[in-house]
Amino acid sequence: MTWNPLVAFSLIAAAVIPSFLISLVATAIVRANARKWGLVDEPNDRKVHVTPTPLGGGIGIWVGLVGTLALAQLAVGLIGNMKFDEGTLPPMVASLVEMAQTHFDGFVYQSLKLWALVAGASILMIIGLIDDRIGLSWKIRLAVQTAVAAVFVIGFDWKLSFYVDIVWLQYVVSILWIVAMINSFNMLDNMDGLSAGVATIAASIMAAVLLIAPDPSTAGPQLFTAGFLLVLTGAMLGFLWHNRPPAKIFMGDAGSYLIGFCIAIMTIIATFAGYDEGARHAVLAPLCILAVPLFDLVTVIAIRLREGRSPFQPDKCHVSHRLVELGFTKTQAVLTIYLMTATCGLGAVLLHRVDWIGAVVVLLMVFCVLALIGVIESTARRSRKDP
Repeated sequence: MTWNPLVAFSLIAAAVIPSFLISLVATAIVRANARKWGLVDEPNDRKVHVTPTPLGGGIGIWVGLVGTLALAQLAVGLIGNMKFDEGTLPPMVASLVEMAQTHFDGFVYQSLKLWALVAGASILMIIGLIDDRIGLSWKIRLAVQTAVAAVFVIGFDWKLSFYVDIVWLQYVVSILWIVAMINSFNMLDNMDGLSAGVATIAASIMAAVLLIAPDPSTAGPQLFTAGFLLVLTGAMLGFLWHNRPPAKIFMGDAGSYLIGFCIAIMTIIATFAGYDEGARHAVLAPLCILAVPLFDLVTVIAIRLREGRSPFQPDKCHVSHRLVELGFTKTQAVLTIYLMTATCGLGAVLLHRVDWIGAVVVLLMVFCVLALIGVIESTARRSRKDP
């Protein structure tokens, strides 16, 4: 199959549009029934919303993701061995049929991996939903997150590749990475459209990298991981329609756990480093794409520890809250974080195309974006203290 813009557009449309529509409708249904189901987020002193707001948007994202993947598997199964006269099909449909038939065996092979991933994401979504409904201790939530991560890292041998041949260290770092991603998107979920918006930008940029950068084993695009990320992107866009300011529904822990886990697993099973020695620095692409969620996670934990509080104690010291304290509106703060995410993430698109000097420049660019926010914050704090 020839990889061309029409094929790429067909893949994007087939992945994003169905998941968007399914998530859009599913979230609307959850939104209409959230109060009856006891899924309501009440305002308090550590939250920015002032009226009770439905929770459960994570269910809509989950339905959009799982429903689209199930339809995709059914469609591939139906057309995988069928004969078509491609001359009678519209160009976009013909390209999708050709793609399905060309990659039929690979898709079947990846199916076990796909539905295992969906099962793990579903477990975390349910745990998050229980926490949204009745509240759970952070110890229980962290234990379940770690256990699910360990099952995939050790059981499936899905671990980060960072050119250190110490298996136990690879396992530990991979588990910590997954747990960190789950909690970083959970912590970002503090303003309308913030966490899902950042995740949408990150997932779409990561999908672009995987479609552009060659797979070391096939020298072609990484269709499985890119396709999954595009489906997730569509599901999050469907939810964001309801979550845009002023939000009519929040995704809650159910949604943040789901998207954090899915994105973390995709960074592990995808191949970013290319297949020549000179491109090993491309393995840093996930750090560029996810720099902002990681920055928020690290700075919030540092602030809490510095003040002698538990790192798991909720508060209003996140990047978004700190920007609002500087005089930004909530919408401006969210858009600023969107732009930070996009700026850092776009550097990842270049990593596989540059040498190590170019990679250093990209990483310095990411560092400067994050440092700029830190400088602005510290300057504003000093100004408020001065008479």
